[in-house]
Amino acid sequence: MKKNYLDFEKNLGYSFKNKELLKNSLIHRSFGNEHRRYKKISNERLELLGDAVLDLVVTEYLYKSYADSTEGDLAKVKSMVVSEPVLAGISKKLEVGKYLLLSRGEELTGGRERSSILGDAFEAILGAIYMDSNFETAKKFVLTHIKDAIDHVDSNEDILDFKTILQEYSQKTYKVIPEYSVIREIGPDHQKIFEIEVKINNGIDKEETESGTGKNKKTAEQAAAKSLCKKLGVKIHEAL
Repeated sequence: MKKNYLDFEKNLGYSFKNKELLKNSLIHRSFGNEHRRYKKISNERLELLGDAVLDLVVTEYLYKSYADSTEGDLAKVKSMVVSEPVLAGISKKLEVGKYLLLSRGEELTGGRERSSILGDAFEAILGAIYMDSNFETAKKFVLTHIKDAIDHVDSNEDILDFKTILQEYSQKTYKVIPEYSVIREIGPDHQKIFEIEVKINNGIDKEETESGTGKNKKTAEQAAAKSLCKKLGVKIHEAL
């Protein structure tokens, strides 16, 4: 195993007994196309195993932590937590892309940053940890990196759909839909910055408002929704 994988294990918070398992969890199937030795080796089998472990860990955590939530609510939260954007976001924080074994083609087309590859790699690494240790150790790894994504809407603020989260929360809490409006547009057409305000009538004594900016209206709306979610202290399990 490459020496610099030791730094990666520090990122993971886990040291492998069988170093080949870690290496195999990082081999994308494209790598075998250019390296005969790895023609039949990839991280896909470990990914399948990791997916099953992840499902069980997250479902058990939700079941035990949110006793008052319905099956439908828990299913929505689970779906978001184990989604590709969230897993890819965690992989980026762990610097998984830096250690992936990819084909030259994948390398040149941005494979190290591609969400699908990073999300699959996270599950493969989890599968490798499970095979190298036991369920409890794998469970600890999952909760260390995913628990905040379950409990707090701002823990993965770069990858969550805040407009959907805010709308679900607003409908559930206040029985209204958030309203978005353009406050101003700054700059020339080819470099325009939008500032958008989101507003919720809380039905009690005032309107809840926040604003956000972005290079297009969609990005600015997400930024505004994120700010209001944080202001209101929205949690994923409460919103969905």
